[in-house]
Amino acid sequence: MTCCNTPAWACQFDRKLAVRDLRDYRKGSLAATTRALIDAVVRAGVERSTLLDIGGGVGAIQFELLKAGAREATSVDASAPYLDAAREEATRQGLTTRITFQLGDFVDLAPRIPVADIVTLDRVVCCYAQMEPLVRLSAERCRRLYGLVYPRDRWLARAVVRIQNVFRALWRNPFRSFVHSVDAMDALIHSLGFTLRHKVRTFAWEVVVISEGDVGQAAAGGVSIPAPFTPT
Repeated sequence: MTCCNTPAWACQFDRKLAVRDLRDYRKGSLAATTRALIDAVVRAGVERSTLLDIGGGVGAIQFELLKAGAREATSVDASAPYLDAAREEATRQGLTTRITFQLGDFVDLAPRIPVADIVTLDRVVCCYAQMEPLVRLSAERCRRLYGLVYPRDRWLARAVVRIQNVFRALWRNPFRSFVHSVDAMDALIHSLGFTLRHKVRTFAWEVVVISEGDVGQAAAGGVSIPAPFTPT
């Protein structure tokens, strides 16, 4: 797979970044927003649940939820180096029989991906130009809890992303980041029958856990977690 025949984000998240992120995970270093998402899902209950982790990276969410009691996980990622890193760590932790790895664009793979109790997208929406099919197809595969981390829809976030994308263009990097309308995402998710259960806001990011149907009621707690703005 090369940058000529794969999505731009598959080229952005290369072996060098995968090795770095795997090393950080093994040292116990997780982004504050990733930890907040994991903690919120665990508090909602993961025992014997199935997980679909989209854009799962080196597998941090998968490993932590499996250790917290989830039964099995499916990891979908467009980056072969990240999927290789996740497989390596799964082997190290003895979890290979409980994780199914799928390489490719989730929107393309969605018809073949089974429904799961829990679906997570940690900093994935901001890597995808077309928010609607990604969110709709992933939410449709969720039975109970739907967790997302995405940039807050603020002028500063949009300005930072524009600057990042300008520099990528100058360096001939095809990857782009996006700040999608939170109102549009909320309306789409609500139309699919989900209810907000938990929200955490940092200066730059939102972490939300949403329940299918009437499992949970809105709990709009805003908690400040210092975290730098790094959309990628």
